[in-house]
Amino acid sequence: MTVHPKLTTDEVLQIFRDCGALLEGHFILSSGLRSPVFLQKANVFMYPDKTEILCRALAEEIRAQGFGDATKIISPAVGGIIPGYETARHLGVPALYTERVNGVFELRRNFSVGQGEKVIIVEDIVSTGLSIRECIACIKALGADVIAAACLIDRSGGEADIGVPLVALTRYKVPAYAADALPPELAAIPAVKPGSRGLQ
Repeated sequence: MTVHPKLTTDEVLQIFRDCGALLEGHFILSSGLRSPVFLQKANVFMYPDKTEILCRALAEEIRAQGFGDATKIISPAVGGIIPGYETARHLGVPALYTERVNGVFELRRNFSVGQGEKVIIVEDIVSTGLSIRECIACIKALGADVIAAACLIDRSGGEADIGVPLVALTRYKVPAYAADALPPELAAIPAVKPGSRGLQ
């Protein structure tokens, strides 16, 4: 196995910039918080070569942190599907994903996990960690052992508490504010919601 040099935060963010995926303005995050920066990861996942670079590095970081014995990768739909699949490809394990049914994550499509099976949850971007926590609850309820979670960018800067170790390719702390506590410069800009949570 060839080990590639670890990607720096600047290198990860440069891939996002190159793909037009690092946006500035006034954004409503899927958590409901507001931010002057939005990482439009779908613009990165359009490019298989860029996605491979990021997810190969994430797979190597998962191994480096001692979680290379996982037997399945599971991601929350929809944003986690592509990075979960590509990371699983580099780890040599199956990639599954959960879907919301009446607002609650479930495994569908004949996907299954075994009792005590070692699973890693792979997400694209972590802000508050809500989607990962919901995915973990789903998988634990099925009897599997969620040994860790992983993401390309932890935009909480390590503050998100998801209940299991979080392997982040990089940490990039981005300001986020409650809607009723916006700084004046952000409040002066119309808000847009580029994320996918809440879509039917």
